This record gives sequence, structure tokens and C-alpha cells, in this order.
Amino acid sequence: MFNRRALLALAASTALMASAQAQDWKAKYPELVFASIPAENAAAVTEQFADFAAYLSREIGVPVKLRIAGDYAAVIEGQRAEQIHIAYYGPAAYARARMIGVKTTPFAIEVAKGGVKGYYSVLWVKANSPYHKVEDLKGKNIALVDPNSTSGNNVPRYALSKMGIKPEDFFGKVIYSGSHTNAIVALNQGTVDVAANQWYSDSDSEVTRMADKGMVKKEDFRVIYKSDQIVNSPIAYLDSLPADLKKKIEQAFFDFAKKDKAAFDKFSNGKFEPFQPVTHDAYLPIIELNKFVDALRKN
Repeated sequence: MFNRRALLALAASTALMASAQAQDWKAKYPELVFASIPAENAAAVTEQFADFAAYLSREIGVPVKLRIAGDYAAVIEGQRAEQIHIAYYGPAAYARARMIGVKTTPFAIEVAKGGVKGYYSVLWVKANSPYHKVEDLKGKNIALVDPNSTSGNNVPRYALSKMGIKPEDFFGKVIYSGSHTNAIVALNQGTVDVAANQWYSDSDSEVTRMADKGMVKKEDFRVIYKSDQIVNSPIAYLDSLPADLKKKIEQAFFDFAKKDKAAFDKFSNGKFEPFQPVTHDAYLPIIELNKFVDALRKN
């Protein structure tokens, strides 16, 4: 009887301690900020993520404020200042954050249909253009996405370097569009002749997503370059967050698809499966890619 009473007392004590710890972190973090890079225009991303943020608020137990950054660097700097608690990064943006000392750790990775944890960088041209290989584009204009975009900058620069091409010397003009959507818009409008972008499959790319919304026609574009596979985007939280809060955040992400299917379907647009765990090691090759691109810029 004594042992049973002792065990019950210990269990009650543990529960009280856990409750006290939860109250402690809620006092310090009465609100969390969840930020995303601007993969599309801000209005589209806000609409896509709004129900997700509401779901996170319910599951974690404090309001989760959604912030769509103006550029990739804003997410990096926001986490460095510890003003962004949870960040939806691109692979290269996360790698950059770690390279400059941001104390953040990935815990979840987006997963495409079929369990695919990777995507590709492509170069799009207009289907009716005379361009069939990169070499045909000498003196023409190219849209990259953002200096910290993996598929929209770093991988294309790496690939072009392997072809002996320095973009600023080879192309007539190099512009940064600010988002994957804007790069396709620039190509569609004739502002540029080629655009770098992300590509998951023939039925899932920025072009197909825009086509689904009536913004462009898929048949108006074709790919002239496709990279090797790139590891998918991570979700990372600040290292300084309490361990029990991190566990609640992780669980909320991993339970998202089953606990709020409607919100998940809206968020994933039918293109993604539930989030899966990931570690920093998955992004070590991206850190090396960033270093390579940094060296190119110095030459």
C-alpha cells in the first residue's frame, strides 16, 4: 500500500510540475510568431497559411501569429533577433541562417505526394520561344527569385558555373523577382526570357499552381534545364524555446493532417503529405552549396 501511495504521489507531483512548467513558458511566450518565406505573393501565402496558424494556436495553447516575410532574409534576421519562433524556410535560407550563427533547428520537413522529400530547380522559357538550351540565351534577360532561394538562385548559379557561365556576364540582365510566382509573371509578360523556379513534378510546379488559378496557361511554358534533386524545405524553431514547448510545436505539426484535415488540405493544396521529422544533417549539402555560391560571388 505504501508503494502504491508513493507512486500515486509521485505521479501527481510530476503532473503538477508539468503543469507549472507549461504555465512558466506561457508566461514568457504568451504569443508565438510563425513566419514563412514569400514562395508566392504575400496575399496568396496568407490565405494558404491562415487556417494552419489558427490550428497551431489551438494545439499549442497560445496565439500563433502568422507573418509572411517580404524576402528570405527577413525570416533569417527575424529568427536571429528571436522575434520569429517558428520559421518555414527554403533549404538555402535555413542553411544561411545556420551559417551566420542563428540558433535554430529544423524539426519537420514538407513531403510531396508519394513520400518524396525533394524537389528540383528548373529554368523555364516560353514555349514559343527559340530557346532550347541555356547557351541560346546569351545576352537575354533572366529572372532569379531571391539571393537566399535554393531553386531560384543557388542551384541555378551552381549549374551555370558548371557550364562555364557567370550570369552577370552571360545574360543581358539578371533580376531578382522576390518570389517564385513573380518570376513566372515576369517571364509570361516578356520582362525576362528565362526564369528560375521550383519544380516537383510535371503536374506540380509554380507554373501548374498558377495555371490552376487561371493566372497562366501551362502549355505556354517549357523547361530547358532541370537540376538534381534538392532536399525539401524545413520548419525550424528557436533553440532557446523550452523543451516542453518544442514538443508541443512538433506534435502539432505532425498531427496537422489528421487533427484538422480541412485546414491541411487547404494548406497543402493537395500536393503534400503530412510533415515528417528531419534533422540538421539533411541540410549539410545545402550549406556546402551556399559556400560554393558565396565563392562564385567573390570571383
